[in-house]
Amino acid sequence: MIVLNENGGYMRIEHVAMYVNELEKTKDFFVKYFHAISNEGYHNENTDFRSYFLSFDDGARLEIMHKPDMVDSEKDLARTGYAHICFSLGSKEAVNELTSRMKSDGYTVVSGPRTTGDGYYESCIVGIEGNQIEITV
Repeated sequence: MIVLNENGGYMRIEHVAMYVNELEKTKDFFVKYFHAISNEGYHNENTDFRSYFLSFDDGARLEIMHKPDMVDSEKDLARTGYAHICFSLGSKEAVNELTSRMKSDGYTVVSGPRTTGDGYYESCIVGIEGNQIEITV
């Protein structure tokens, strides 16, 4: 289903963004586990703000950002606001394989791999900097 706006065009989420403490480490995480392609990065020398846009196979983009003096509150998994980012891998085998790989690399598997009550085959991992990542078919 395509939703048209008042000008006759469609709407889509252009990108999602997250602030991180370790920009390079976060970029490497998404490149390693989710095959992200990174741009060259951006640096505002006046504010010391830095960012990368990470692109994924289907065109989705994640902006990771860092600036000095950020607030770094505890990231409870059940909290208000954005809860997780989800990656579709295409098969149960791929979900099982990546979950196992991330677990052996020291990331905490919160649930799964399993079939949820609403029919999704997924696992949930506490990934880089305590952010939850869902992996599904």
